[in-house]
Amino acid sequence: MKFFVDTADLKEIKDLASTGLLDGVTTNPSLVAKSGAANFVELIREIAAIVPGPVSAEVGATDYETMYEEAKVLAKIAKNIAVKVPLTPAGLKVCKQLSENGTMVNVTLCFSAAQAILAAKAGATFVSPFVGRLDDIGSDGMNLISEICQVYSNYPAFKTEVLVASVRSPQHVVSAALLGAHVATIPPKVIRQLFDHPLTDKGIAQFVADWQKCGQKILP
Repeated sequence: MKFFVDTADLKEIKDLASTGLLDGVTTNPSLVAKSGAANFVELIREIAAIVPGPVSAEVGATDYETMYEEAKVLAKIAKNIAVKVPLTPAGLKVCKQLSENGTMVNVTLCFSAAQAILAAKAGATFVSPFVGRLDDIGSDGMNLISEICQVYSNYPAFKTEVLVASVRSPQHVVSAALLGAHVATIPPKVIRQLFDHPLTDKGIAQFVADWQKCGQKILP
């Protein structure tokens, strides 16, 4: 499974990229606003220079004509930009045109397997089903991941990768991996939670104590 970090915070991206665990970055208008960046295009350019993998940059418009013009601007920022469009008729029309021109596209705000089929037929590089938001309304977000993975596996011609979004916990990540999702885009806090286990902490404490008792050292 590939790990993308879901943030527009440059400090967080640089820190997590240094671990070697990141395969890409996703942003959205809400995350960009939260970052306080003065220039959206320049922010995306900086992010794309930090992480060599796909960097999702989302259009702001909802109508086809404006969306397509914005998409062309975003695609020119760097070679690793994945233009992010909503799963709407206009968004999929833009997706089809961009994908035919060799531009990566992330189709976002997917909430059904039917929508995911449309994204794949439009040539999306990634489709982003939002598991946390489905859980919030009493639905089962992981059931959607299961359905999409099953449908895509039935049709080898579909090259779209399932990018699990709206991840709220480490268990979301594990469940998505068990179902065969290609990518999870994860908030920085949740990525760091993946490291945590009380038995790991307990084991380290015991090893450190025993090492100190034996009086030996590795470095001169």
